[in-house]
Parts: sequence; structure tokens; C-alpha cells
Amino acid sequence: MSYAIITLGGKQYRVQEGERLLVDRLRAEEGATVEPRVLLVGGNGSTDLSPTTTVTARVVGHQLGEKIRIGKYKKRTGYRKHNGYRSRLTQIEIESIGGAAKKAVPAKKTEAAPKAEVAPKAEVAPKVEAAPKPAAPKKPAAAAEEAHARTAHPPKDYDELTVAQIAEAAHGWRRPNLEAALEHERENANRKGAIAALESALAAKEEGH
Repeated sequence: MSYAIITLGGKQYRVQEGERLLVDRLRAEEGATVEPRVLLVGGNGSTDLSPTTTVTARVVGHQLGEKIRIGKYKKRTGYRKHNGYRSRLTQIEIESIGGAAKKAVPAKKTEAAPKAEVAPKAEVAPKVEAAPKPAAPKKPAAAAEEAHARTAHPPKDYDELTVAQIAEAAHGWRRPNLEAALEHERENANRKGAIAALESALAAKEEGH
């Protein structure tokens, strides 16, 4: 099998063993392996549209794409606006194409040797099993940390918002979203106006609790 067509993040890629490619950011950590969905397997003059083959890919690392600069200009008004964007990407390497999971074959049962006759034992009262202890409830702090980790991400389409739009909408965002947006802004675009608006919204949340 010389190649396969896989899907990752809603996009399709034609891959071969040993090939490296950039895809949209994956949640897997660097060095982890992923098994994307296989749509087609081909090669050697044949094509399989319903493959059972497994494709194994290893996460090489995470990186940012080339910066895209966006400029707006209106003549005779002095209006000029400039913005930039960098895609968050993951580089993966195709380690293998093939090796479908084999079904486990149940072991053959061996005939048990006839048991020797044993004198009947005296009847013993059955033991009463103790009821299982209920699981301890999670502590409020642990539950809060888990909920915070689950929701701590910038608002939807944050990278497409301008500084003015961020300043206008930031006071309506939840605190975890504000913290995640501030961290994302410092690591990527680093726009001073957006950082100031996010810090102001966070301070207002802390005062109002």
C-alpha cells in the first residue's frame, strides 16, 4: 500500500510512510501518537474505498504558521488600520500505513481431568459480603479546578476580533475566558490595546467577585 487519504480537523490529506506535514493544531502532546480516520487506501494499481487499515502518525511539534498581514485604507479620510494573524499548526510524521488490528482468537478449552471423589464437607454458613463503601465526593477546590481547566480557552473566533471589538466585548466574558484570552494575546499578537482591555475587564471581575 503506497498511500492513504486521511482526515484531520475536517481536512483531507494524501500521505505516505515517512512523510511529514503541517495540520491544524492538535490537542496531543509532542511525541504522542495519533490514529486519524482513513478514507481511502491505494497503490499497486488498486484502490480500497472501505479500508480497515490503520494509519499511525507521531506528533513532531507545535508551531505557528507564516504571519498574514491585513491592512485597511480609506482614501481622503485618513483611515488606516493594520492587523496580523498566524495560524496555530502541528507537524506530524506518518510512521506506518497498515497493520490493521487483528481479532483476538479465543484459546482452545482443554478438557479437564475427572476429579477424584472427595468426601462431602460439613456445611458452612455463607459469608456476608460487606457493602462497598461509597466513593468520596470530590472536594470543591478540585471540582473548581477541573471546571476551570475544561472552560479555560479564549472566546470563539478570538483571533479575528479587532482591538476595539475586544475592548467592547471583554466585560461580558467570563473570568476563565478572559485569563485564557490574555495569555493567548501575550504569546501571539501581543497587541497593547487588547492586553489593556483584558486586564481592565479582569480587574473589574475581581472587584465585583
